[in-house]
Amino acid sequence: MRDKTFIIAEAGVNHNGESSLAFKLVDIAKESGADAVKFQLFCSENLVTKYAVKADYQLKDKESNTQLEMLKKLELSKKNYQDLKNYCKKKKIEFMCTAFDKVNLNFLVDKLNVKTLKIGSGEITNGPLLMAHAKKNQDLILSTGMSNLTEVKEALSVIAYGYLNLNIKINNPTLENFKNAYVSSLGQNILKKKVTLLHCTTEYPAPTCDLNLKAISTMRDYFGLKVGYSDHSKGVHASIAAVYLGAKVIEKHFTLDKTLNGPDHKASLEPNELKDLIAKIRTLEKMNNNEKLKFINSINDFDQMLGNGIKKLMNSETKNIEIARRYLVAKNDIFIGEKFTGKNLTCKRSKQGFSPMLYWNFLGKLAKKNYLKDDIIQ
Repeated sequence: MRDKTFIIAEAGVNHNGESSLAFKLVDIAKESGADAVKFQLFCSENLVTKYAVKADYQLKDKESNTQLEMLKKLELSKKNYQDLKNYCKKKKIEFMCTAFDKVNLNFLVDKLNVKTLKIGSGEITNGPLLMAHAKKNQDLILSTGMSNLTEVKEALSVIAYGYLNLNIKINNPTLENFKNAYVSSLGQNILKKKVTLLHCTTEYPAPTCDLNLKAISTMRDYFGLKVGYSDHSKGVHASIAAVYLGAKVIEKHFTLDKTLNGPDHKASLEPNELKDLIAKIRTLEKMNNNEKLKFINSINDFDQMLGNGIKKLMNSETKNIEIARRYLVAKNDIFIGEKFTGKNLTCKRSKQGFSPMLYWNFLGKLAKKNYLKDDIIQ
């Protein structure tokens, strides 16, 4: 991206479904000195089933009982995103957005001309969506919360295969196809050119003891890719420490007001805190090595933030993994003996089931029972 740290101010859904608040968040990101402001684009019915429960941190939102009800209130219209993109251009800050399904991904790239795509931690096993992102041939930023090195490698294998087969209709690729794409020189070269990984702890807020910032260098050494940090901890110190440890990208949630109702506000920075974070990162970048060391040693919890560097599911993430990841479900009613196809099989957040990485294995096979829409494939 560039020599200096690329800082993404993550607005996410902190607009609470109000377009006027979304525009205010763009202003805050710009005034704070962020390089980009990022939103999230989803259709709730395509993201979660009616059975999906809320994570503990989402339970603080008392106005909805399920993930579906909560997320429905946080949607903006496509017109809103078009206007936000234009406003960001006017304000001279990069507009970024995470798409949670292929339709909205197409909208971001084909209509809004978004050049860098961000994939959230919950999608790291969502093979079909990873493939769809790669086949857009844009730069990708992949968050890796709740995952280990094997899962990250499997995700990168799907992405490498997608990049290498841009103009080929993909029917039933195998895990072996993905592995071969990953280990090939062409696959490695395209990943190094196109993909940035973000270390992350998927808890809101993430406890200091589970930040495991040494995993930044673990992933950099293991994959040979650019690595950054998506920070869900309280305050600004973890992001600053991550930059010291070599993070090339920092993503941090921010809000107008932490007391607003919604799932992410309490774990976000307020405007003055976001400005402070960015100012401190820019100061750190200009320091010599001795000055950097002195600055970092002034952070009380720095040693605790480091962890052991083993990239793995952290204790605080355990309760979120089944809620944030997707599983194979019926896109619509499926009758016994009917073939699984792309028209009746999809991936949504639900109760635990088959990983979306097995999506292509199911295509063409016959259903052994009847399924109603949103039922887990068994």
